[in-house]
Amino acid sequence: MTQRALDSSGEQTPGSPRPAMIDAGAELDPVHPVELPPSGHPDATGLTTAEVAERVARGEVNDVPVRSSRSVTEIVRANVFTRFNLIIGVLWVIMLFVAPIQDSLFGFVIVANTGIGIIQEWRAKKTLDSLAVIGEAKPTVRRDGVAAEISTHEIVLGDVVELGPGDKVVVDGTVAEADSLEIDESLLTGEADPVLKRPGDPVMSGSFVVAGGGAFTATKVGREAYAAQLAEEASRFTLVHSELRSGISTILKYVTWMMVPTAIGLIISQLVVKDNNFKDSVARTVGGIVPMIPEGLVLLTSVAFAIGVVRLGRKQCLVQELPAIEGLARVDVVCLDKTGTLTEGGMDITEVRPLNGSDEAYVHQVLRSLGSSDPRPNASLQAIIDAYPAGGEGGEKGWTVTDAMPFSSARKYSGAAFTETDGTPSAWLLGAPDVLLPDGDGTLTEIEHLNEQGLRVLLLARVRGELDAPGAAGGAVPTALVVLEQRLRPDAGETLAYFAQQNVATKVISGDNAVSVGAVAGKLGLAGAENTLDARRMPTDPDEMATAMEENAVFGRVTPQQKRDMVAALQSRGHTVAMTGDGVNDVLALKDADIGVSMGSGSEATRAVAQIVLLNNSFATLPSVVAEGRRVIGNITRVATLFLTKTVYSVLLAILVVCFQVEYPFLPRHLTLLSTLTIGVPAFFLALAPNKERAQPHFVRRVMRYAIPSGVIAAAATFTTYLVARHHYSGPGALEAETSAATLTLFLVSMWVLAIIARPYTWWRIGLVAAMGLGFLIVLVVPWLQDFFALKLVGTTMPWGAVGIAVAAAALLEFSWRLVGRRFGA
Repeated sequence: MTQRALDSSGEQTPGSPRPAMIDAGAELDPVHPVELPPSGHPDATGLTTAEVAERVARGEVNDVPVRSSRSVTEIVRANVFTRFNLIIGVLWVIMLFVAPIQDSLFGFVIVANTGIGIIQEWRAKKTLDSLAVIGEAKPTVRRDGVAAEISTHEIVLGDVVELGPGDKVVVDGTVAEADSLEIDESLLTGEADPVLKRPGDPVMSGSFVVAGGGAFTATKVGREAYAAQLAEEASRFTLVHSELRSGISTILKYVTWMMVPTAIGLIISQLVVKDNNFKDSVARTVGGIVPMIPEGLVLLTSVAFAIGVVRLGRKQCLVQELPAIEGLARVDVVCLDKTGTLTEGGMDITEVRPLNGSDEAYVHQVLRSLGSSDPRPNASLQAIIDAYPAGGEGGEKGWTVTDAMPFSSARKYSGAAFTETDGTPSAWLLGAPDVLLPDGDGTLTEIEHLNEQGLRVLLLARVRGELDAPGAAGGAVPTALVVLEQRLRPDAGETLAYFAQQNVATKVISGDNAVSVGAVAGKLGLAGAENTLDARRMPTDPDEMATAMEENAVFGRVTPQQKRDMVAALQSRGHTVAMTGDGVNDVLALKDADIGVSMGSGSEATRAVAQIVLLNNSFATLPSVVAEGRRVIGNITRVATLFLTKTVYSVLLAILVVCFQVEYPFLPRHLTLLSTLTIGVPAFFLALAPNKERAQPHFVRRVMRYAIPSGVIAAAATFTTYLVARHHYSGPGALEAETSAATLTLFLVSMWVLAIIARPYTWWRIGLVAAMGLGFLIVLVVPWLQDFFALKLVGTTMPWGAVGIAVAAAALLEFSWRLVGRRFGA
């Protein structure tokens, strides 16, 4: 199992395989497990296969489902049983009894739309579920004396689960072994400081390891531990706010309020006041109600999100919360972790510089021993192990480890104590030079020059007394500098350039030295990389911190709590913040950011709190996520304007019909044809088209600013044509001729709205608009289609009059859209 561990600068990178924590001196008998000691803690061997089978038979399994998406049943229910489907379904049944099949076409369209929505969300579910399996955390469990990775849902009561830095506690339990084990429970309890755990202490599902290691016994699994998991979810997640979805819900609520009284008035008008043919009156009443419902808007939103999930899934990007696609598109500040984001995990030692006359061979022996002292080496220590492997030069002079101090993000160093070959005790620290050395120390100047070259520098210092003595770090004697070179990600520069082009500010927040981080960022072309700030000098006042965040681009020596505070400071200035990271020191900031992005190889804790997981560990995937979000938001804003323009003109036409006490001008077949050509088909293509527009806030306001004037103009032009046609035509067939003239005007005005929304034009957008116009023309000239849709233009005066009114309305549309654009912005 490849375990993630924190390196000595505060970053987290891949470490070496974690060995099973079994006492090498104990003889294990997997067939006859050792009895539980009085404390209730198991032997290191864990459960036997037989015991596991017994617990599975008793149902003592961690079978709480953790789904990445809705079930198929939930998908069908959500798409079929909607408020508007119910309304349209009732109207459809009525029309099947009282009118020709042409007037029931709207029902078949709804069935098709619902089917499309179910299929697309099912595709997205399959993508999410397959990606979730790839990215699933697999804890290491001991069974029959062997440590192996298993799925979380396979854990049974009494299992011994190993823990290392970055591991998430997946079920409730009791600590069985602890090696300087520190667990962060802040996501559950709100307590900021990590808790040092000892054997017998309880651990809660949802907490995670920040330092050290150990093992715990599962005491609550499945439904029994579910309460803890619910508490974790409630305190861990602030679900991503989707302005798009909440905006559409708001719109639908207003539409319902408008629709009910208008529909009642229309029913009374057509069935009571106008004493005409009953079936024809019912058909025209339904024709007035159906177009008020923006039924395709919710569908297209779901389809756009679902297709976005599938597209990102092909790029190994797991979206754990669908609205996160939208959220990242609104982001204007991206906070990046350095290691694992700008640089690759591994690094190489380029030089070891002895200090204060230290013997070089002795320094090498210290480094070799330090490498052997940690069963979970981080990237820095792994580089030391690679350069000075155990058994190498001087390897026969083995030192005995007497104490060890795992790395902590808060203190920025690790350490170990030894008994040397000759029996002499010694204790050593390895970590950040500017933390271990006092201000003004001459060595810091030497280190500064190395940092300016983008090199990472660690200080090896000898502790005068005990390793864990108070003030041990302050009195440590500098012994050597360990200089490491980091490997830059080849695609990081292009990604930073993309964010710069999109006016997204990039902040690099690292536990490493600020100058070193700035040099690395500078090599990758980050704008403002020279503006660095050591977080130890960061103001604590939130407003001053926000100013410092806006003025600088690179921050070093940042503690986990400071990362969280920095995110909050940026948010206080109205910024939408995305945070990327892969280490346990990033968890708190990931949780509080508007969008948390984790690497797939990151710790279990970071993957748990992130909304987006980059399973391919490539920072270069982020632009794709941003682009997908912008496509969804920009296109849904466009098509929402189309749908709501129809709702507005439908409501106004119904009100005008009631006020003027005339027959409703349209049958359902007319509005089905218009909706299909001017909204349904174009909206489907426009919703899935590329769109790089920066996401703007206030979705409802932006849509209604354009939809209301467009709907008013369309209704006024259509009703004007209808009234003029009523005076122009008389005798048998007059109503059909009036309807045809009004339909022509409404189609032309709706086409102009479509033409405006389709801008900026590309060849396919022009072709789309032209194809819709051609479709309507075919209906007008093909005899059987004329009869099917009851559309036949009579004479030349009124049809050309209808065209003239539509042209005037189009000019008014252009003026109103430009006026709105100037007053409120595009």
